[in-house]
Amino acid sequence: MESYALLLGSTLSAGTVLALAALGLLINEKSGIVNLGAEGMMLCAAIAGFATTVHTGSTWLGFGAGMLAGALLAAIFGLLVIWLNTNQYATGLALSLFGAGFSAFVGLGYVQAKLPELPKYAIPGLSELPVIGQALFTLHPLVYGAIVLAALMVWFLYRTRAGLVLRAVGESPSSAHALGYPVRRIRLLAVMFGGAMCGLAGAFISVVYTPLWVENMVSGRGWIALALTTFATWRPARVLLGAYLFGGVTMLQFHLQATGVQVPSQMLSMLPYLATIVVLVLISRNPTWIRVNMPASLGKPFYPGS
Repeated sequence: MESYALLLGSTLSAGTVLALAALGLLINEKSGIVNLGAEGMMLCAAIAGFATTVHTGSTWLGFGAGMLAGALLAAIFGLLVIWLNTNQYATGLALSLFGAGFSAFVGLGYVQAKLPELPKYAIPGLSELPVIGQALFTLHPLVYGAIVLAALMVWFLYRTRAGLVLRAVGESPSSAHALGYPVRRIRLLAVMFGGAMCGLAGAFISVVYTPLWVENMVSGRGWIALALTTFATWRPARVLLGAYLFGGVTMLQFHLQATGVQVPSQMLSMLPYLATIVVLVLISRNPTWIRVNMPASLGKPFYPGS
């Protein structure tokens, strides 16, 4: 029983990385912009957060540095695709490749670096519960923060005027522009928010989830986060559930190995990516379902004069 509780706790931690990045990308895509550079932003943020924590001793400053790195890279991407109308997919792929190479170069001096001892967290009372207390109520605050963020995003998107405007920009930018809304500025802010959340996810990996720096340590989570937005049909609550589903699949490989299940490690390592492909194939069987929920202008350039 205790091993399953620990599996659940590790699933929440693993899912938090995907949830933070995917929720940011959801806002990004609600405005009509696709950013395929999530992997590169997360890698740059991971080294920025790790290096800042090493030099300052503060994990929260590390998170701030990761968010700043992600937002800056997203701003560059936004200026290229929103103002210069470069191809969103090609620019995003270029950003991903740049992030992988740049983070590897900058991180050369931090491969053997060690973080200061991380503080311990516990929710008073709940952390003392038998079996589940240590597994579920001693996690990092960002694990619970991801759940709060998803709830806030539901409220923002469907209960506020700003959320309505954002969705309008994603559905019909020309109509929003005709009504006087600054479409390009709104899209840039949405893109930077998505970058900041990817940055927070990347910093969470290197500072908390796997407290060290290794080249390419994001290991495809940026791509899984991108797939999650489609899997969840651009709904924050579904993004959260999907993140925990993929997080559970990721941690299942370690649980099976710990329980002595004789399965090749290579097969277990491919489980998260195999699950991503299977889910996307199943969803693609009903294109109408995706079309109904997908922002109408997603991936399309906007020309104010048209």
